[in-house]
Amino acid sequence: MTIEKQYINPKFPFMIHGGDWNPDQWLDEPNIIEEDFRLMKLAGINSATLAIFAWAKIEPQEGKYDFEWLDKIMDRMAKEGMAVILATPSGARPSWLAYKYPEVLRVREDGIRNLFGDRHNHCLTSPVYRQKVFEIDRRLAEHYKNHPALFCWHLSNEYSGECYCDICVESFRKWLKNKYKDINLLNHEWWTSFWSHTYNDWSEINPPTYRGENSIHGLSLDWKRFITDQTVDFMKMEYNAVKEVTPDIPVTTNMMGTFPGLDYWKLAKALDIASWDMYPSWGRSESEKSEAIYNGFCNDLIRTLKNRSFLLMESTPSMTNWQEASKLKRPGVHLLSSLMAVGHGADSVQYFQWRKSRGGAEKFHGAVVDHYGKEDTRVFKDVAGVGSVLPKLNEICGSNHPSEVAVIYDWENRWAIETMNGVIKRERRQYDRICSEHYGSFWSFGINVDIPESTYDLSKYKLVIAPMLMMLKPNVAENIKNFVKNGGCFVATYLTGIVNENDLCFLGGFPGEGLQEVFGLMVEETDGLYPKDRNTLVFENKNILNLKGKFKIFDICDIIRPLGCEIIAKYGEDFYSGTPVLTLHRYGKGQAWYIAARTDSNFLNVFYKSLIKILDIKPNLYLTLPDGVTVQKRTDGKNEWFFIMNFNNKEINLTLPTKTVFKDVIDNSDVTNFIKIRSFGVKVLKKL
Repeated sequence: MTIEKQYINPKFPFMIHGGDWNPDQWLDEPNIIEEDFRLMKLAGINSATLAIFAWAKIEPQEGKYDFEWLDKIMDRMAKEGMAVILATPSGARPSWLAYKYPEVLRVREDGIRNLFGDRHNHCLTSPVYRQKVFEIDRRLAEHYKNHPALFCWHLSNEYSGECYCDICVESFRKWLKNKYKDINLLNHEWWTSFWSHTYNDWSEINPPTYRGENSIHGLSLDWKRFITDQTVDFMKMEYNAVKEVTPDIPVTTNMMGTFPGLDYWKLAKALDIASWDMYPSWGRSESEKSEAIYNGFCNDLIRTLKNRSFLLMESTPSMTNWQEASKLKRPGVHLLSSLMAVGHGADSVQYFQWRKSRGGAEKFHGAVVDHYGKEDTRVFKDVAGVGSVLPKLNEICGSNHPSEVAVIYDWENRWAIETMNGVIKRERRQYDRICSEHYGSFWSFGINVDIPESTYDLSKYKLVIAPMLMMLKPNVAENIKNFVKNGGCFVATYLTGIVNENDLCFLGGFPGEGLQEVFGLMVEETDGLYPKDRNTLVFENKNILNLKGKFKIFDICDIIRPLGCEIIAKYGEDFYSGTPVLTLHRYGKGQAWYIAARTDSNFLNVFYKSLIKILDIKPNLYLTLPDGVTVQKRTDGKNEWFFIMNFNNKEINLTLPTKTVFKDVIDNSDVTNFIKIRSFGVKVLKKL
């Protein structure tokens, strides 16, 4: 069955290769701009993201616009057959705006208003800032609405941050009043009777701060929700400013993986396309497996936000300037890293940045063109290598990334986990990393995975995993019940079903909301372990998984009371030795598994390998994958493409499925039986 392809923009049905280009920084050196066009051709660049931080050049004085320089760049891009991702410049305001209208600057948590400087130093609630942003966005849209190079709109840049000014505080109070209607309901949902913190009027409520109220978890959660809603509302204003003028041009904004400050599920609903900025910390070990797994998880999360292909908006061709170490990419890693994103669903490879800024905060951040300025560098050659490969992948654009497995990732649940006091210290809870560890087993088996939120329709999956689903938002428990009852397999872990959406604990035992019935157990206590502490998981002699042996346990242990579940494994140590740690409950037509303690990846791998066999979940390719190697699949329903990636610093040999012929898309050769993949190498095979 052929699946209709979903192109980012049907007028540009090819892989985008480009990145942030700032010709506005070089207007007094036109030879640099001319050289950039020459170098872009050499590197196989077919796109550029323009005007992200160009407000001061576009509107140097209030109400006085200068598009002449940008016209020349846009026209030249069109002449060269290149696409433009045109950004709205709201990520950093010009000095005249900050000094004439100081109320647009953010107020810190301590009540002091910031001075002009930095980026994202603006109040998203400020009527003045909104007006000025709308004006310049609309001017851009009207000026370039018919331009042949316009491929996509890029709203602002990495939306983030909070403001505590009087306007924001009052907006927060209105937001709360709209949500709760009655102050008594708010007091109940926040449980303010604790420590006698009951509110008598909406005007008494302030955002959580270190110098005021920070012990009411419902307040902290609602403040984070307000920040997301405030950002989405601002973003919608920008969206409408350009979309009303250019209804056929897709709109996106660059997100940051699992960035904790905003609920990207809400942002994504207001966008046409999802995009993100990928910056792995390559080079920490001989194998890049752990970084590949986490960034594969992030790529799949961004893809699942819109359930379609996405844009890799930023990556670095060499190193970053803000990580622990500005580690260079080893030979081969740039192509591997770039095609990793494509294999997980990206229809672009883009960089921050094209040419290094001569000064400023990011003058030492990686770029295609270094301060040296020539094409005979290792990095430029790596980028040109990607530029030569991507056109061979054009037929993959708009294709799907089918998945039978899902790992739930929910931002509000993360906030609840990070806000709570108890179990283990906050820095050891690591919700995003634990989710990616469960995901990593399927990455290692070469199985595609979706990363939905907890309210997502789960019916299309065979297996759904929800690590640490502490918060059950409305209808989530019912969603889980129906999924299992109708034949799905659901895996939950410790810290499941503890609180409702306002962080109130469920009464009657955990997991709440009727999930004790689904899992056939109740959690009586939870033991938080010191970093030095260890326990063991010991399999019962006969179990449905046909597994045996002992596995390490650390950090968190739920002590559970069976209520009809099958005991698959028990604790090996401590006073709760011999009590269940891994259980199965058959509910309706499906299975509900409970992992009561935090384990390492060795256990997760053997556990999920057995479940994959029981559930007949098909790998992308039937072959034995060495450690550190994965396979991702994209398809249009008729054709199938397999991205086989080796994240090891050594060559590997693979035996392919018998009686199957593949085309090596990169070197255009037929492949049967065996393939070699160099260290940090990648193969893209099309099934014939």
